[in-house]
Amino acid sequence: MTEATGSIEAPSMGRRRFLTLMTGGSVSAVVLGAAYPFIQYFVPASTGGGGGGVVAADAQGKPVSASGLLASRLSTDRVLAQGLKGDPTYVVINEGAIADYGINAICTHLGCVVPWVAAENKFKCPCHGSQYADNGKVVRGPAPASLALAKATVEGDTITFSPWEEEDFRDA
Repeated sequence: MTEATGSIEAPSMGRRRFLTLMTGGSVSAVVLGAAYPFIQYFVPASTGGGGGGVVAADAQGKPVSASGLLASRLSTDRVLAQGLKGDPTYVVINEGAIADYGINAICTHLGCVVPWVAAENKFKCPCHGSQYADNGKVVRGPAPASLALAKATVEGDTITFSPWEEEDFRDA
C-alpha cells in the first residue's frame, strides 16, 4: 500500500502466473497419484516370464509329495492342493499314477470351491448344484463352462502345476 494514495498494488503477472502453475501442478500431482492405483486395479497382472510352474502345496503351504499321495490314496482319487495363483487345484490320480493335468477347483458359475465326491465319481458344487465329470467337464449347470485345467508334471517327488496351453482334451 502506498501512503499517498491508499491503494493496494496488484501482484505482477509473472508472480501470478507462477502461483497458478504451482497450484495446477500440485492439484495434478494429487489427482494422478490417486488415479494410479485405481487404474492399476483394472490392468491384469502379468504372468511373468518364468514358465517353471508352481509347486503343489498342502493347506499349510508345504510341498505335496507324489510318493506320499500315491501311497495314501485310492488309485482314482482327486487330492486338493494349492495351485496356480494360490487357487485350489486337484491333483488327479488315475490308475495309481499322477495324471499330466490338474483341475482347478473354482466353479465357473459363481466361484465356489467345488468338492470331489468320490462316492459319485464327480465334482458337485454346493452353491448352486453344478456338476462336473471326473475330468472337470461340466455335465450339469448352471455352470457355463468346465473347470479350468493346469499342466501337472512330476519331477522326482515334486508335483508342479503350470498353465494349460494345449487344446482341451475334454472337448473332443
